[in-house]
Amino acid sequence: MSKFSKDAQQLLEHIGGKENISAVSHCATRLRFVLNDNKKADVEKIKSIKSVKGTFVQAGQFQVIIGNEVSVFYNDFVKISGVDGVSKDATKKAGRQNMNLLQRLISHLGEIFAPLIPAIVAGGLILGFRNVIGDIKFLEEGTKTLTEVSQFWAGVHHFLWLIGEAIFFFLPVGITWSISKKMGTTQILGIILGITLVSPQLMNAYEAASGGQAPVWNFGFTQIEMIGYQAQVIPAILAGFVLAHLEIQIRKISPSYISMIIVPFFSLVPTVLLAHVVLGPIGWKLGSAISNVVYSGLTSAFGWLFAAVFGFAYAPLVITGLHHMTNAIDLQLMSALDGTNLWPMIALSNIAQGSAVLAMIYINRKNEEEKQVSIPAAISCYLGVTEPAMFGINLKYVYPFLAAMIGSAIAAVVSVGSGVMAGSIGVGGLPGILSIKPEYWVKFLFAMLIAIIVPIVLTIIFSKRKKKGAVN
Repeated sequence: MSKFSKDAQQLLEHIGGKENISAVSHCATRLRFVLNDNKKADVEKIKSIKSVKGTFVQAGQFQVIIGNEVSVFYNDFVKISGVDGVSKDATKKAGRQNMNLLQRLISHLGEIFAPLIPAIVAGGLILGFRNVIGDIKFLEEGTKTLTEVSQFWAGVHHFLWLIGEAIFFFLPVGITWSISKKMGTTQILGIILGITLVSPQLMNAYEAASGGQAPVWNFGFTQIEMIGYQAQVIPAILAGFVLAHLEIQIRKISPSYISMIIVPFFSLVPTVLLAHVVLGPIGWKLGSAISNVVYSGLTSAFGWLFAAVFGFAYAPLVITGLHHMTNAIDLQLMSALDGTNLWPMIALSNIAQGSAVLAMIYINRKNEEEKQVSIPAAISCYLGVTEPAMFGINLKYVYPFLAAMIGSAIAAVVSVGSGVMAGSIGVGGLPGILSIKPEYWVKFLFAMLIAIIVPIVLTIIFSKRKKKGAVN
């Protein structure tokens, strides 16, 4: 008998049987089901299965959290159920049938950025490390940085910018590639489109924004400014979707024997022209407007209220999938303002959820079975992966989840109120401090302490009040 055979059999029964499963796949920690009828799934019985850490419905999918051994569980489930597994993309496509228009838009946005997250996280860590060695003056009585006293570290600082620049300045290439991959169109065309947005032939977007005179393409009857869209998110998204839809439509009407010639040419050339004449300028203005509204909201007299609402609501946003929108906003803020005051609050929310789990470890310290879930969940949460903590522990008891939301809100107010800015997106949780600009480290450390202490204290208080209420 396989390791999860018994649990897989129970899951099959409680989820409504084979006939209720339209599609199933898995990701890093979860089984993703598209069910014919979600109501047939007995959520409480599913949660009682030993290897299951929680369930939720997101993006039209019924998702069951297993943890790091999800691939083993998945294989056992497929054997037991006789259900043919499908790709994750196929599951997502099937799941959209159960979604409204807004949910579909958010799902698309999440799928665009999901493949880019590893690169963005790596870039954030690299830029954070460069900040430590190149900007913090902690040598020779606080007068010099490490790069100023060591040629080796100066070389490291210079070298690492090669990777940081590739990730953030040339981000449009990743976005247009990701869109073409998601839409099932020719991926190399997506890559080429992205390159045409950031080519060295073009004036750097930052130079253009500061009033530099851009060269032009002169067509005699008209001229087009040769402006690049380095680090710009919205122009790349608009251009990527235009290319994908144009390719799909042209492929439909193109004779198969000349499609290899016609489709790439008549998809790529018009899209690149539109990108530089219409889509780029519109996307630039739209992105600037969004970033200015968010930044103005966070730095206005009511910034504390915006921060409190965001800090309180971010964890529930993760459950719904709406948090994917923050990636685009963060990247746009970084591009327009050379930093983001949104990302620090996300890192603080991660820490708060982990702290609530830490309190539950103390409260249930005699429960050895729960420790097998709570201890790994707390560790992963402090490293920026919140799902095991939220679904495995905090939502199970509810009050730790609320305590974490309150702690996150207070920490967010402190972060925004003290002007904390991150230079980039990075790893969430405790390592998130590496993404913070060095001049704000002390202030962010204070906000981190709040995100640790407040959820722990509130969780213990709520626990005692709940027990007292149960006794009464």
